[in-house]
Amino acid sequence: MKPTGIIDLHCDTLTARHGERQKGAKSLTDPGLAFSFARVPAGIRWAQCCAIYIPDALRGRAAADYFDYYADSFDRQMAYDRELVVPCASAAGISAAFEGGRHAAILTVEGGAALCGDLGRVEYLKRRGVRMLTLVWNGENELGSGNSTQKGLTAFGKAAVRRLEEAGIIVDCSHLNDRGFEDLCAVSARPFIASHSNARAVCAHPRNLLDGQICEIVRRGGLIGLNFYRRFLRRDGEAGLDDLYRHLSHFLALGAEKAVAIGSDFDGAEIPAGFDRVEKIPAIWDYLARRGLSQPLLEDLFFRNAFRYFVRMLP
Repeated sequence: MKPTGIIDLHCDTLTARHGERQKGAKSLTDPGLAFSFARVPAGIRWAQCCAIYIPDALRGRAAADYFDYYADSFDRQMAYDRELVVPCASAAGISAAFEGGRHAAILTVEGGAALCGDLGRVEYLKRRGVRMLTLVWNGENELGSGNSTQKGLTAFGKAAVRRLEEAGIIVDCSHLNDRGFEDLCAVSARPFIASHSNARAVCAHPRNLLDGQICEIVRRGGLIGLNFYRRFLRRDGEAGLDDLYRHLSHFLALGAEKAVAIGSDFDGAEIPAGFDRVEKIPAIWDYLARRGLSQPLLEDLFFRNAFRYFVRMLP
């Protein structure tokens, strides 16, 4: 058996060529990158969350221009490759894409600096097609602080969470530090996501989730995407499928069987060679099946958990 449908909650492929910023560049089908819609294995329909990563150093107009450049690039690529992939803003859109024999692309943002400190930009991002926003990256922005700092959400960040939820944009807590996670729990009214985060009890990296945080996401009906980055899987970086299994097993032990999904971090991280490209993903399914995971559990992990979450959050 192999997966017939996959949802991946995070990749950086859209901005992976940011050093080359050329008009007409087609990163999402670039054969040299880890993820490519053109290289998805035959027989699999793939829904990919494509992040516009906003560097920590960008603020104000610079952040706005950066976002616009890559939102335009996303739109241009979707128009050019419309026979292969379609942009989707809802679970219904994903279903329609798959039924039409095409893949699905969901536009997301990694870094709240895209809001430029202006709550009015929430609606602008939504009009551009954004359906998920990772509040912070590793450092600070107008919303709060990432895992390399100790500050929590700012007053603007708390207001932004409420506005994002009202607008129907999913709030993503990946990269948020522990204090910021507590602040998010205090202000959030809807189930939020950790799009690409692992378990800190398995790998003691501050980017990974504490057990209490995992349980809180599960309790709220949220979603957690397994991250493939070698140093989030194992501190020494010498990671492989066994380490991915250890994180998954820990999530399952904490009751996350209906809340765990895939959040590869393709083209944004160093990934072990066994699963570092899109065409290798079925190898994860095969490995986990050999480790004794049932087909229904695998289907939940690769597709159904994320799809059910999108049905609730992005109907």
